[in-house]
Amino acid sequence: MNKPSVIFFGNGLLAESALAVLAPAANIIFHARTKEDLETVKRLKKEHPEAHGILASFGVIIKQDVLDLFEPEGILNIHPSLLPKYRGASPIESAILNGDTDFSVSVMKLVSACDAGPVYHQETIKNLPLDKTEIYHALATSGATWIVKNLNNLPAPIEQNNDSATFTKKLDKSMSRLTPTSDTATQTLRKIIAYQGFPKPKYTFFEQEVIILSAHIETACPEPTKNLFIKCADNNYIVVDRLQPLSRKPMDAKSFLNGLRH
Repeated sequence: MNKPSVIFFGNGLLAESALAVLAPAANIIFHARTKEDLETVKRLKKEHPEAHGILASFGVIIKQDVLDLFEPEGILNIHPSLLPKYRGASPIESAILNGDTDFSVSVMKLVSACDAGPVYHQETIKNLPLDKTEIYHALATSGATWIVKNLNNLPAPIEQNNDSATFTKKLDKSMSRLTPTSDTATQTLRKIIAYQGFPKPKYTFFEQEVIILSAHIETACPEPTKNLFIKCADNNYIVVDRLQPLSRKPMDAKSFLNGLRH
């Protein structure tokens, strides 16, 4: 059986994990990463009319002239939320920040309106570790696996209920500074998890600004000489496990404290 031809659109963690599933099962004739690549997409789609379009976290607006080339099935968009919830640029991060414990993925038909297209498939995954990279990987893998199994016989997509839609904001650097005096330990920890990679959760210890890479919560005050910690608004504590001082390599908290003593 011949592998289906695919034009893939995507960048970042979601795209990497989706491609790991798609590449062995499909003939990826082009991987679009930039706005400029869309001109190549137009040419290749005309040369390969049978090629499917699959997208995962592209970050570039695709105009109607390109969308029309992939009708009637459209470009399949792997979106990491249970649409119409969490439309927009930061669905996984928003779910983490909002305290979600289950995480979902939708495979939808890309349309010009933000994440508003009809949905081919949805799945919710329970009991994932609260780790941003693992959540990205699990959701992308789930969506791509469904596409591989169903690409040659897609069901009819179901329209979304736009009245139930919620929207996420694009993350920016202004969000990186932690605010434990107004946030609980749980809220602070979820910011640390959600902001890994970008915008990077930052805090200042002993007049040194650091990026916190991993941490955990303790309810009793940790031993000050052995731990690097932050007291939060609920009187619980964020204990830092790994961090990265600016312009230096990542290290564990013990190494950071030892460096201060020396």
